[in-house]
Formats: sequence, C-alpha cells, structure tokens
Amino acid sequence: MVRRVISWWRLSGLLVLALTAVLNPAVASAQRNVTLTGAGSSFDNPLFTKAFSEYTKQHSDVRVNYQSVGSGAGIKQLTEKTVDFGATDAPMNDEQLKAAGGADAVVHIPVTLGAVAITYNLPSVKEPLKLDGETVAGIFLGEITKWNDDKITALNPGVDLPGTDIAVVTRSDGSGTTNIFTTYLASVSETWKSKVGAGTSVKWPVGIGAKGSEGVAGQVKQLEGAVTYVELSYASQNQLATAQIKNSAGTFVAPSAAGATACANAAAQTMPDDLRIMIAGCAGDDPAIYPVSGFSWVVLYTDQKDATKGQALVTVLDWLIHDGQQYGADLDYAPLPGSVVAKATAKLQTVTANGRPLLAASPAA
Repeated sequence: MVRRVISWWRLSGLLVLALTAVLNPAVASAQRNVTLTGAGSSFDNPLFTKAFSEYTKQHSDVRVNYQSVGSGAGIKQLTEKTVDFGATDAPMNDEQLKAAGGADAVVHIPVTLGAVAITYNLPSVKEPLKLDGETVAGIFLGEITKWNDDKITALNPGVDLPGTDIAVVTRSDGSGTTNIFTTYLASVSETWKSKVGAGTSVKWPVGIGAKGSEGVAGQVKQLEGAVTYVELSYASQNQLATAQIKNSAGTFVAPSAAGATACANAAAQTMPDDLRIMIAGCAGDDPAIYPVSGFSWVVLYTDQKDATKGQALVTVLDWLIHDGQQYGADLDYAPLPGSVVAKATAKLQTVTANGRPLLAASPAA
C-alpha cells in the first residue's frame, strides 16, 4: 500500500510538471539549462565576451557560445540554421533576406554602436596623424603610396613624416566592419564609389588580406608602414596608433564612443521600421561627429521553432540592449541612443513561438 502511495505521488508530480510546462512556458524554461549559439561579427566579439559572461553569472541556467567568424559567415550560418543567432555590422540585404525566408522571416536588433579606427604603424611619428576622406580613399585605392606624400603632409604641418612605403592591409573575409569602412569611403570619394563601392566584401584595388579583426590588427602591429581599418576596441587592445579623421564640420576627430554616438544622433532620425540603416559618412554641424561609425545587429528568426531556446534568446537580447550596455564603456563601444533602444525592444516583441510573443512571456530581469 505504501509503495502504491509513493508511486501515485511520483506520478502526480510528473503530471504537475507536465501541465506546468504546457500552461506556463516561462516556468518550463527554468527547468532546464539552455545553451545558445551565435556567430558573426568580430566587431561585437569583445562586447559579447564580457556581456554574455556577466549574464551567465546572473542567470546560471543560460550560456551563450559565440564564434567571431565575421559578419558574412554569421549571416550564412543563420540562413543555414546552424546557429540560434547571427551578428553583423552590415544589415542583411534583400537577397540575403530572401534566402533566409523573406523580409519578415528575420528581425534585426541593434545591439551596439561603435567607431571604426584607421590604424597604422609608424614608430617615428609620435602624434596622431590627421587624414581626410579623400586621402584615406587615395591610400586604399593605391594612389597614395608613401607616408610623406604631399596630400598627407599638407594635412599634418610640422610633422616629420617618413618616406616609408604604405602597406595597405584589408579584410579577406566577409565583414560588417568592411561595410562600415567602405560605406564611409563611398560617401566621401566619387572615385571610390564608382570603382569599388561598398559592401561586406569588395574587390580591393591594393592590399594584403587578413582574416578577422584579429588578423588585420596583428598584421599592422608587425609590419612597419602598414595601415588598416579596425574596430576601436581592437586598436586599443593592440595599442595601435589611430588617425584623426576630418568630419563634415571641418574638425579632425579621433575615434571614440562619444564620436560614434554623435554620428548616430545625426543619422538615426531616419531609421526605418526594419532598423536597417548605415550611418557611416554621417554629416552634420556637430564637431564631435566621428564619421566612420556604425551600428551592429543581432539577427534572428521571427518564428522560433524551439520555444524554450527562443524565450532564452529574446530575454538575453532584451537584457543586452538595456542593462548589458554598461559593459561596453570600457571596451570603447558607445551606448545605444534611447530612441534606438525603444525601437529595438518593440522589434523583439514581434518574435514568437507557436504564435505567442516570447518577450512578453518573460521580460528581461
């Protein structure tokens, strides 16, 4: 008789858990550990490494494994459904959205904002170089080949520039950072716009290719006379010199989080409903604008097939665009403007599983 009672209570307990899972998915998700996988932007990697680690400390049942493989690869893996989310510094284009199931199949969530620095290796030059858009374009077009070229010396009066050959280093992989940088060049140079254009991958006129932000930063650090473009966080971590860039107000501005925010404020007023916007080349009267800046997005499917993982994912992302922004400051990321956070939150609320909005079921802690 005792054994029958024990068996009945065990069965009752299982029935309660089963009913709880059906009637309250939020509770059900807490009954098991969740591991989310993501891949893409190297721009995001320092922020994600810090922020996701902090999230797991606060929510031990959720872990996020992220691979820094470049924006293009991240989009590809999302499309192939081998990851739960992709990360990209270039919004998916119409062709990529079509391959992923259509414009409504994927949502773009801006998660951070930052500056792309022009970095170089000139040990004898102790103060930051000043460059303008036409000069940077000339360097990457292969038209300016020496560091003491007249166009560079004119922008840097009194600076003793060496006659070292310029060694251009570029990203060899699909990269959202490349998209930010080439979008900027296309906005300031008609020659660049017509000959090269903008995109995550372009046909570089000159240069040594390297994979990932880690690769190009490493090349510049080792090769005297080298120049490349890289996220500010990587330039800072590798102690690379960074150029000051002339903005639309006529001011030479060093890459910074504040400069990226000023750029976003100048351009984000025209942000479309799908949140896909490139702000590089932003123009305005604000002297603080750093024009080689951009948003970075997490991309995920609107309809999540696994409700538990989907709910964990939108909860993590909601936390990232709110409380998680604090972890970007020490890594040279700019916080998202409040208006962008509001739009990103509303977009997250459109993500569903079995017809139910996932964010509404489990608000961020």
